[in-house]
Amino acid sequence: MAPVLPSLATLRSLAAEAYVYGRPLVANLTTVDGFVREGLGPLRARPFNRFAHATRLAGADTPFVSVNTDTVYSVAQLDLSGGPLLLHVPDTNGAYYVLQFVDAWTNNFAYVGRRATGTDEASWLIVPPGWAGVVPREVRGVIDAPTSLATIVGRTACEGPDDMERVRILHQRLTLTPVGSPHPGGLPAPDPGADAGLRFFERLRLWTAAFPPSAPDQAYQERFQPLGLLEEGPSPYADPDPVVVRALREGLAEGKALVEAASTAEEFGEAFGEAGGEAGGDGERPPGAWHMDPHLFDYNLDHFGVGTIDAPRWRAPDREASYLRRAVAARLALWGNHGYEAVYAQTFRDADGEPLTGGRSYTLRFDVLPPVAAFWSVTMYDAPEYHLVANPLDRYAIGDRTPGLRYADDGSLTLLIQRDPPPDPANWLPAPPGPFRPVVRLYQPEDPVIDGAYTLPRIVRRRARR
Repeated sequence: MAPVLPSLATLRSLAAEAYVYGRPLVANLTTVDGFVREGLGPLRARPFNRFAHATRLAGADTPFVSVNTDTVYSVAQLDLSGGPLLLHVPDTNGAYYVLQFVDAWTNNFAYVGRRATGTDEASWLIVPPGWAGVVPREVRGVIDAPTSLATIVGRTACEGPDDMERVRILHQRLTLTPVGSPHPGGLPAPDPGADAGLRFFERLRLWTAAFPPSAPDQAYQERFQPLGLLEEGPSPYADPDPVVVRALREGLAEGKALVEAASTAEEFGEAFGEAGGEAGGDGERPPGAWHMDPHLFDYNLDHFGVGTIDAPRWRAPDREASYLRRAVAARLALWGNHGYEAVYAQTFRDADGEPLTGGRSYTLRFDVLPPVAAFWSVTMYDAPEYHLVANPLDRYAIGDRTPGLRYADDGSLTLLIQRDPPPDPANWLPAPPGPFRPVVRLYQPEDPVIDGAYTLPRIVRRRARR
């Protein structure tokens, strides 16, 4: 006798939960697959276990959500199913860089770089789950990957085109070498016979089995058994029950709407109880306050390797609630860092509460510059895609390293944000014609940023003179 299915409403609710839970895995591995096949913007396609290095800073032709233009990217997709890799990093002579290690579920599980391990030359052994081999003497340490597929996202600070030769030399000395004779397994391909409208769930089913999460997460995902997400072998979505199809499609739409709503400025702070925002005496946020959550990436609760901070301060307090946080992080800033490495702030509205648009002109005045141990920037993105915006200066970000900035006599800094070029472009951050979303990045933020004592100034609309 076939098992009795739960009600349509129950299945739909489970499907929405499954979307929120599984979106980071599917979005991440879809990006990984596209990367090794086609590359990404200025990063050319590379096979697994080889670095791809950008030869320039990101620009308007880089189709990656919330890409930064402060650093030059180096990305390697790792397939450890055949064995470990030896990572060699060069001496950067004190210059900022970070290698961020991200597992298949988007958990940041290790860091190598200026903050985490210093800038000296060193070698590290990257090993797959359950590995128990001999560690070479020459390595400084072992980096344990929670999943056999993982990503290294490298960011090397670059002062501009004239600094690219220094960065290029560093990239040549940044290498990955297989240990032994590995035979990578790659990414399992979804069943082409699966219902077209259920491809998300087919990917989630396959990739969850291939790259299992931590034990507590495995226990949580048992609830998705009625959806077919835990079935092995042939795809249950090739000839699915019509009730399940309807529930999955409707739940997919509900899950997407939930993630999208939680990703907007209006819902962001309420959803996650963020720190670092400005609040009035009644606890309400003033219009246009930046949404700065140093703990957006604290959903990793199980894997703390080299360079991470394993402390209650950097752990989401509620595992199940952290799944929405993780989905929003993948939506807004896939492969973003923990707050102790870099903090990101966003806003969609000006100080009057009006949506930001290139049809208006704005100022952003810093009476006190952001307290950081490395550097800071403000980057412009369009909305809702969150891509860089083409402009006459090819300027996509502005910050403390931008040459020619004009500071006031009192040390304050006023930035001009608008679409049209001003007579003096020194402090100009170009905006798109329509809606936009600026992002402030604070690299190696100091305590006032982390604990919320420092408040970013709001964006103020400029009024026409009479």
